[in-house]
Amino acid sequence: MKIMTFNTQHCLNYITRKIDFEVMAKAITEYDADIVGLNEMRGLGTSEEYREQVEILARLTGMKYFYFGKAIDTSEGPYGNGFLSKIPIKSVKTVLIPNAEPDKYETRGIIIAELENGVTVYVTHVGLTPMEAENAVAALCEHVILKKSVLMGDFNMTPEDKILAPIFERMTDTAEGFCAEKLSFPSVDPNRKIDFIFVSRDLKVTFADIPAIVASDHRPHIAWVEF
Repeated sequence: MKIMTFNTQHCLNYITRKIDFEVMAKAITEYDADIVGLNEMRGLGTSEEYREQVEILARLTGMKYFYFGKAIDTSEGPYGNGFLSKIPIKSVKTVLIPNAEPDKYETRGIIIAELENGVTVYVTHVGLTPMEAENAVAALCEHVILKKSVLMGDFNMTPEDKILAPIFERMTDTAEGFCAEKLSFPSVDPNRKIDFIFVSRDLKVTFADIPAIVASDHRPHIAWVEF
């Protein structure tokens, strides 16, 4: 199974600074992923820029199954994560990460998608502060089933961050398959890796990479696994 995680920054082209569905779709199709986790996606709202972005990317990439997981409502429309799949989705839902101060911090979510091949996929986008990160990791440890599972997204932490330790203890970081150090942010001259694909121990990582693609402000992270 070919996996990709990609923070699209609501499909904003990093070079032109315009919404560009075609360049995001090209970045996705170039590696022929079977499943794609998407961060910073917009849903249909009152603004012209708040369109059904996940559905649009599904159409452009030819990926039949898709889901938009709203985390918050903005003044212009809904915002959250997305999921694209070539594999039929058996069930899917969004679980919100506990947020004690929603007026201060952006509420984040976790997409949980059960696929017909028996794999469960988790897509998330972790907040920027240590408190948000700790809440997110606790929620992930509660919800992630450690059997035939994939956890991916923008964690806003580097691999050395101690807050991520519980995830590393439970799952395999597919970056172990890199042939050299790979960084994901920013997409031009990246200086850190904050995007991850973790898999349960029963999945075998056969390939992983962060290709030098400049589409959004993050580079996509890919991994191939066998089960």
